[in-house]
Amino acid sequence: QVQLAESGGGSVHAGGSLKLSCVVSGLPFADYCLGWFRQVPGMERELGAIAGIDSDSTTYADSVKGRFTISHENNKKLDLQMSDLKPEDTAVYYCAASRIWRPRPSDYGDSDFGWWGQGTQVTVST
Repeated sequence: QVQLAESGGGSVHAGGSLKLSCVVSGLPFADYCLGWFRQVPGMERELGAIAGIDSDSTTYADSVKGRFTISHENNKKLDLQMSDLKPEDTAVYYCAASRIWRPRPSDYGDSDFGWWGQGTQVTVST
């Protein structure tokens, strides 16, 4: 059974930092990508960052580039270090797995990801 479990969400003031983690288990292959999405109620889900597990490649959306860092430990754990957080970063953050690598997060659609976590809330206050 495939499981992706996020942790590390919480509340922080603008300018602060948070680290999210996603523990992955049960994926029956080694060549896949793990990404961090975020979604605000009433808005489209946004893919912020994605990492290739077998290639160590990473790519970021412009909205988070330079502030967020995605990393992984082997193929079991995905982290998202978030710095200089802004109120507009407030969202539910999801990790998700895909067998497809594309050059930019904007090239992906939700349907490219076959496995999802339950999400963790991040709230950034002024």
